[in-house]
Amino acid sequence: MSGTPTSSGLPVPSRRLNRLWHLGRATTDLAVGIGLRGMVEMTRSRNGEQGRIQLSPEATKRLAERLARMRGAVMKIGQLMSMDGADVFTPEAAEIMARLRDRSEPMPMSQLLRVLESEWGRDWNKGFRRFEFQPIAAASIGQVHRAETADGRRLAVKVQFPGVRESIDSDIDNLAFLSRSLGMLPKGVDPQPMFDEARQQLHLEADYGAEAASLTAYRALLGDDPDFFVPRVHADLSTTRILAMDFADGVTIDTLARSSYRRAERDRVASLLCRLLLRELFEFGLVQTDPNFGNFLYDAGSGRIALLDFGAARAVPAGLVDSYRLLARAALADDPGGLRTGAVALGYIGTDDPPQKVAALIELLRLSGEILRHEGRYDFGASDLFERVYNRGREMFFDDAFSRLPEPATLFLHRKFVGIFMLCRRLRARVDLRGMLAAYL
Repeated sequence: MSGTPTSSGLPVPSRRLNRLWHLGRATTDLAVGIGLRGMVEMTRSRNGEQGRIQLSPEATKRLAERLARMRGAVMKIGQLMSMDGADVFTPEAAEIMARLRDRSEPMPMSQLLRVLESEWGRDWNKGFRRFEFQPIAAASIGQVHRAETADGRRLAVKVQFPGVRESIDSDIDNLAFLSRSLGMLPKGVDPQPMFDEARQQLHLEADYGAEAASLTAYRALLGDDPDFFVPRVHADLSTTRILAMDFADGVTIDTLARSSYRRAERDRVASLLCRLLLRELFEFGLVQTDPNFGNFLYDAGSGRIALLDFGAARAVPAGLVDSYRLLARAALADDPGGLRTGAVALGYIGTDDPPQKVAALIELLRLSGEILRHEGRYDFGASDLFERVYNRGREMFFDDAFSRLPEPATLFLHRKFVGIFMLCRRLRARVDLRGMLAAYL
């Protein structure tokens, strides 16, 4: 065994009232950090820098630490907030929030040992030549340890946080309660289908047996692709709370944003991930919907991208794929009528919605389609499209232009789409998305 056992981590809060208290404190931290002036500006501002949340580094650090301590569904929200904080937070605050992408607070050593003994038995260590007790990564549901078995297999062992699976329902209920109490959604919108979808997805992510099946299925669909590496599951060491996989070498994908990496290399990596996203949707019918940058590792030596964390993998019904194809075809053609048909199919608008709301949403979709209409490689680094879409969408939100939520099944697909495009922006990459998409339409 290697690594120094430590008990510095704090236990995961598991009771609903306890987690609600932590969530309430996180909300308070955010409100205090923004201040009254910031709250007013966030609500009323309509463009540019004034629309960013002016959250101090100290306040953001407190918020990030509290979300990391909670783990589970609540931390997932914080990770989404950190995907590209430049659009929402000041650069200083965004840098601190980015900590949530890489790790949460590890569990205490006593909890870790209880899980290992419960899943592998009291003499589990006899099967290992090396097991690093200090995790190499920790996220919202579990933490990952480097290990080597007695027979020489190099593994990444994901161990689930105790209590997280049992706390999912309470987290979702608490988030739903706060969203209603704080007026976080437009009037007349029923968020319950969205929360129900999130509940179902998080329960799936907490089932490591289901993740192992998704990883194996995805690996088979990808086949012998020289540009990607998908770890194998080691079934003899995997349970519903422990997932043992091949160890993947590399650095997190957003590391390529550093000046030491050539632009051609950044363009290639971003293009590969965009092409993979299209294959997932239109060929595989199976999408890994968590675009957290830590789920992609880049090995500069081989040029391969390792794909991690398939707890959020979702099968996409053929009918939903057809709806996305319809919307993409209309976006390429800049066809407002086709955009409306596709938006109705995906539940963005209803057939009886007021004309002004329909027109506003169609215009937002046209704005978003700029990437697809661009001939040749789109320069994400030189584009301000994300600011324009964000500002326009926020205006519509506060003007109650969104009278309904889209089809719940699209919730996590949208997360993947936006996350990959944000990664392209982070890498300042040039990608011919129009050329890639045309092959599927």
